[in-house]
Amino acid sequence: MPRSHQQLDALVVGAGFAGMYMLYRLNRLGLATRVIEKASGVGGTWFWNRYPGARCDIESMQYSYSFSHQLEQEWEWSERYASQKEILEYANHVADRFDLRKDMQFDTEVTSAHYSHCDEDRGSWTVSMENKQGCTSTIRARFLVMATGCLSAPNTAAFSGIEDFAGPCYHTGSWPHQEIDFTGKRVAIIGTGSSGIQATTAIARQASQLFVFQRTANYIVPANNQPFRPGEQQQIKDAYGDLRSLARKARNGVAQEIVTDPASAFTPSQREQRYQQRWDDGGLTFIGVFSDLLLDAESNQTAADFIRERIHEVVHDPETAKMLCPDSTFGCKRLCVDSDYYDTFNRDSVTLVNIKEHGIEKICSRGPVVNGKVYDVDALVLATGFDAMTGTLKQIDIRGRDGLKLVDKWIDGPTTCLGLMVAGFPNLFTITGPGSPSVLSNMLGSIEFHVDWISGCIEHLEKREANRIEATESAESLWGKEVERVVDQTVYRTCESW
Repeated sequence: MPRSHQQLDALVVGAGFAGMYMLYRLNRLGLATRVIEKASGVGGTWFWNRYPGARCDIESMQYSYSFSHQLEQEWEWSERYASQKEILEYANHVADRFDLRKDMQFDTEVTSAHYSHCDEDRGSWTVSMENKQGCTSTIRARFLVMATGCLSAPNTAAFSGIEDFAGPCYHTGSWPHQEIDFTGKRVAIIGTGSSGIQATTAIARQASQLFVFQRTANYIVPANNQPFRPGEQQQIKDAYGDLRSLARKARNGVAQEIVTDPASAFTPSQREQRYQQRWDDGGLTFIGVFSDLLLDAESNQTAADFIRERIHEVVHDPETAKMLCPDSTFGCKRLCVDSDYYDTFNRDSVTLVNIKEHGIEKICSRGPVVNGKVYDVDALVLATGFDAMTGTLKQIDIRGRDGLKLVDKWIDGPTTCLGLMVAGFPNLFTITGPGSPSVLSNMLGSIEFHVDWISGCIEHLEKREANRIEATESAESLWGKEVERVVDQTVYRTCESW
């Protein structure tokens, strides 16, 4: 039986970086707030994604909170691109430093959230949840904030016969907490997105044979990761304000030189030189080397050709190099960042399997079957990604005004006001929700923008003793130019600034 209702000002779902900062801001407003988290600890995606080679593709000095100057100065990163382990340590440090755990409830899954209103202006969310012991409880809150993440519902890919596979099967998005040793094992990795790319380079150093099943080749730029040199990190900290300001002006939230010159303004040799410089620097700033790479097809082609040439330079086997070359528009998906991925295919123990034309027919007890050929392996690694953006939200029975179900509202695709609010769902906020910059940006920066807006909005409502805010249908189509029941221009302008 459920326990009696508990009444809160705000309930936050998720204890990743979004949920932690949201709790911090709401606590400072003096609101009775609780965070509900399915996992047994903080960290969100970095709690679950523990696969070999897991690492952030944003430089660690930028993939960090900016709201606390003291936190910025005291935390020491070990290398340019932090590993999963180090990022999780940082998340736990933040939770302890700001005493956030006292308002968090772990090992608890939210199953439903229903909105009800006593009259036209007052309403609340009734949120039901279940812990891992099977005990249910219910909380009522005026405000509900979904900090569930964009990439938090693993896509397990329903391969026929996968239950017949004789060996262990792992998903990169829900990796075991104990270390998995692939030494001397024959391993199959299915998927070559960011997780698959990182796992490939790490597992290849252990496995006796590694088969990498690729449907779509991705553009990959080098990280050129390395430990910080003595004094280097402090130099960045001394200029942190300028770095953060530059990042906020960049389209992807990553500090980089603002380039206004199109690729067409340079000769082929000059373009080559600029591409090579960014390639050697490493990281996502490669996409900003010219101002028109995402606007002009011919300019875009020059960047794509440069990367394909680098692939053929590195990969010894011409056929494998050809398979690794993307045929899509450069930058249409988020670039992948890694070290030594292409060189990994020069190992005799690593085989690239192209499944674009002939997909995986099934998985038998011995391994994947492609075009009639069985690939005998001891272990399977599914790097098949996530039910992105909407997956976790759709797994919860969320109902707004008049019992409107979120899954029905989004039957033809998600619509939101800037990824922050959904028409028909009063006092419901989504952090980096569908329609926001989210995964096309530095997530920490996007999270802080959203949390600041949400907390500012709630603070405004509290000062005016207002009870409700709701996006209109027109706000969803006009990217946030209208918000219902917001009468003060401060909040209106804040919404427009997005």
